[in-house]
Amino acid sequence: MTIKIYSDYKRYAVSEMKDRAQSFYNDLKRRRSVRDFSDEMVERSIIEDCIRTAGTAPSGANLQPWQFVAVSNPKIKMEIRKAAEKEEHAFYHGRASGEWLDDLKSFATNEHKPFLESAPWLIGIFEKRYGLTEEGGKKKHYYVSESVGIATGMLITAIHNAGLVCLTHTPSPMKFLNQILERPVNEKPFLLLVVGYPAEGVKVPDNQRKVLNEIVTFI
Repeated sequence: MTIKIYSDYKRYAVSEMKDRAQSFYNDLKRRRSVRDFSDEMVERSIIEDCIRTAGTAPSGANLQPWQFVAVSNPKIKMEIRKAAEKEEHAFYHGRASGEWLDDLKSFATNEHKPFLESAPWLIGIFEKRYGLTEEGGKKKHYYVSESVGIATGMLITAIHNAGLVCLTHTPSPMKFLNQILERPVNEKPFLLLVVGYPAEGVKVPDNQRKVLNEIVTFI
C-alpha cells in the first residue's frame, strides 16, 4: 500500500461550515422509513452510485468486508418475500416476546411484507466475516459488523439524498438470503434494504426523535 498526500480535503470558512452542517441536518431530518412503496422503477445507475457511496465507508484495515446484492428481478423478489414471511410468521406468533410486540404496536407491522415485491429494488447487505485467498484459505477481517454498519448508514443517507426512500428489513434468521442470492459461506446477511419511491399517500408513525441533549454529552 502506498501513502500519499491527502489532496482531496477541502476546508471551508467557519460560516460555511455552519451553513453546511445545518443544511445537511435539515435535509436528513426529513428521512423516514416507509413500508408502502410505489412500483415505479428506479434507474440502475442511481442505485449504483448510492452503493458506490457506501463503498467509501471506513473499515477495519481497509478490507472493506461488505457485499451488496441489488435485486430488481421480480421472481427473486417473490422468493425473498416468501422466505421472509415464513420467518416473520414465526416471529409474530411465538418467537417474539410480549414486550417486543408491544413496542411494535405503533408501527402496525405484521408478518405480511408486500413491499418486498412492490418496491423496485431490494439490496441484500452481507458481512464478509472473513476473506478467501486464491488458495482457498481464510483471510482475517477486522471490525466486520462495525464496518458494515457504517457502510449501511452511508447507503441509507445516499438513498435519501437521491430522492428515494428505504426500509431496513431484518427477518431473523436471514440465512435464506445466502441460498436465494447464491452467496458463499463466508458471507453473513446483515440486513435487507428495501428501496424505491413512496406509494402515493403513504403514512408513517408520528414518532419523535430525541433532542440533542438526550443523545450527546459534552465534557
